[in-house]
Amino acid sequence: MQNYKGGQITDRELGDTIWKNFFQGKLTFMHYNKGEEMAPTLGAQGGTLLVRKIPWVDPTKVFVGDVVVLKDPIKSDDYLVRRLAAIEGYEMVSTDEKDEPFVLEKDQCWVLADNENVKPKEAKDSRTFGPVSLTDIVGRAIYCLRTAVDHGPVNNSHFSMQKDSPVLEVELDVDEMARSHKA
Repeated sequence: MQNYKGGQITDRELGDTIWKNFFQGKLTFMHYNKGEEMAPTLGAQGGTLLVRKIPWVDPTKVFVGDVVVLKDPIKSDDYLVRRLAAIEGYEMVSTDEKDEPFVLEKDQCWVLADNENVKPKEAKDSRTFGPVSLTDIVGRAIYCLRTAVDHGPVNNSHFSMQKDSPVLEVELDVDEMARSHKA
């Protein structure tokens, strides 16, 4: 409310935010993630994810260590699931001595695949396409169904796990996830 009184957002933006967050239903959506880039976190071949929507992203909504769903910077109609490794202000240093260190600028983040056995070019992460805009993040994975007997909460940052636990309690429906799971 303080930002609103300070004139930083308009009446319309405030109304739109209230409408989106309080009157449009669920705070989550399901997303099927395929591929081995996020193994073992999301299974060897992927899994069905329960994703918490993040209508607007800033460094107070997502944290380093979170598994996020973001727009693919290469194919804008696709989405990627990657772990948030750094956010604005972090200094990035390469293992290649030829590369100069740099600092992530405002609203930028660095995302990485979890699977260390996948080569960087195959991982489709920031090592390939560089920093990503925070605004490309659409949600945080909070639960993963890998198989009918292998499922559970996604290991995110401590802050996010605390914020997401009430949403998980209310919106988790493993049976619905299993029905839509692509085995």
